[in-house]
Amino acid sequence: MRQKQQHAPLKERTCYLCANAIDELDYKDVRSLQRFTSASGKISPRRKSGACMKHQRIIGEAIKRARIMALMPFTNS
Repeated sequence: MRQKQQHAPLKERTCYLCANAIDELDYKDVRSLQRFTSASGKISPRRKSGACMKHQRIIGEAIKRARIMALMPFTNS
């Protein structure tokens, strides 16, 4: 018979923006936006970034604006 493997308990993630009481995320603040992108320049999903739904929308919008204004690249190749 196979025994079930026990996994470590999942750590409760808190939203980075909620924890630091950041209400607005400016598209000109490229350093903080890079925290929410992958190495290839893609926007990180909520399950990976740990952001809440409200802030994930704000993050995506800010990253897209920064890309259009040429502050961030669309891809890192």
